[in-house]
Amino acid sequence: MDGADRKRSNCTKPNSTAREAMVKDGNNKRDPVPERVTLKKEIGLLSACAIIIGNIIGSGIFISPKGVLEHSGSVGLALIMWVLGGGIAALGSLCYAELGVTIPKSGGDYSYVTEIFGGLVGFLLLWSAVLIMYPTTLAVIALTFSSYVLQPVFPDCLPPYTATRALSTTCLLFLTWVNCSSVRWATRIQDIFTVGKLLALGLIITVGLVQICKGHYDSLTPQAAFDFWKTPSVGQVALAFLQASFAFSGWNFLNYVTEEVVEPRRNLPRAIYISIPLVTFVYTFTNIAYFTAMSPEELLSSNAVAVTFGEKLLGMFSSIMPISVALSTFGGINGYLFTSSRLCFSGAREGHLPSLLAMIHFKQCTPIPALLVCCAATIVILCIGETQTLINYVSFINYLSYGVTIAGLLFFRWKKPQLHRPIKVNLIVPVLYLIFWAFLLVFSMYSEPVVCGIGLIIILTGVPVYFLGVHWKKKPKCLDSFIESATYVGQKLCFVVFPQIDPMQDEAMPKNTKL
Repeated sequence: MDGADRKRSNCTKPNSTAREAMVKDGNNKRDPVPERVTLKKEIGLLSACAIIIGNIIGSGIFISPKGVLEHSGSVGLALIMWVLGGGIAALGSLCYAELGVTIPKSGGDYSYVTEIFGGLVGFLLLWSAVLIMYPTTLAVIALTFSSYVLQPVFPDCLPPYTATRALSTTCLLFLTWVNCSSVRWATRIQDIFTVGKLLALGLIITVGLVQICKGHYDSLTPQAAFDFWKTPSVGQVALAFLQASFAFSGWNFLNYVTEEVVEPRRNLPRAIYISIPLVTFVYTFTNIAYFTAMSPEELLSSNAVAVTFGEKLLGMFSSIMPISVALSTFGGINGYLFTSSRLCFSGAREGHLPSLLAMIHFKQCTPIPALLVCCAATIVILCIGETQTLINYVSFINYLSYGVTIAGLLFFRWKKPQLHRPIKVNLIVPVLYLIFWAFLLVFSMYSEPVVCGIGLIIILTGVPVYFLGVHWKKKPKCLDSFIESATYVGQKLCFVVFPQIDPMQDEAMPKNTKL
């Protein structure tokens, strides 16, 4: 895990390895190499909104309603949990908007925590994210995609284990190829499928409003909505919120690709301000629509809420729902691959992962090694087959990282009060978030001590890895030679080089911010 000293290249021309790797066309002429081999700024405001919305709206809105209702004990409290989930995501996103324009680096939470708290804390967050958090989430979304695609083929039973894994793997490999080939292709897929999933949820909401106009809202009247069939404990309410928060996960993903956003100081906060309220509105009214077609008992007994909704209200057009879910999850896989690969790229650039992962294709300017690692890790999780168990660990680790990052915002303000901050949120915003975060964390640990304990163990396994792989500088020469040889082979196979730093971008970076 070396390469920290080589993470930045200030050369103005591609190196000899890149020149030798240039591909010849049919006339034996070399294809032109970009003037500057660096990540391209191709994410405008529309694509930025699509990344946030597309990453949030994946499989969660089609999976989580059952869990939220089960732990809430009533329709009314379940709807409150959905609104609260959006509100807390909005508070967190405001804090991330300040961090994103103050520390304008790709990598999101990891980059901010590394800048503020130092290498060990940043590495632990990176370790848990690369090891389990993002591969598991990707695996869950991919399995949801394959299950809905195969449902028409196996209408009376669950699709075979092998078939779902094979289709999930095929989808992952295809989207990895797309992301390796072009940033523009990846963002266009994200734009198109985000519009598609919003249209699908818009259809559900419209049908639900029609049902309300017809008087089918028995479960939504105040008396019925707060008729608890069980009295939820504080721990159960916390678990209900965790289920809702799983559906909102991804609200911070634009911060992972800050360096590829056009005018990030303007478009990053704008995209956040547009996307989070829109998703909260869509989620809340989608759940209201579900309750116009199903009683709480029917929703709890359904394994595919959107499909059951379509079968009850759309008649011959009910097949639209499984297709819509498949399209939604397809776009979600693309978004997670795009953003999680940038996390690996940022980690390698800081010297916390093998230096090969900090390289990009000399012509397409895409982080191919990082994308391949994300794809491979997800396929391993798919083969394990215990993704549902891992979701609980993912939710806990996710929330832990959010709290540490926003606590870092307060610490950063205290240590660097004079640092220029283009956006500076009111102090009440991070304080409110952290109060709620602490409350949720305490009751989650009380209700699910085993899950939280294993989550902490997963994080702490990164401590020896950090000291052996990163902190230990004087490694044996044979190990250094092996790493260099492996890096060289990887470069030749993937046609990748270290990116060059844009001087304008380098000037915009905060200087000497590590504490």
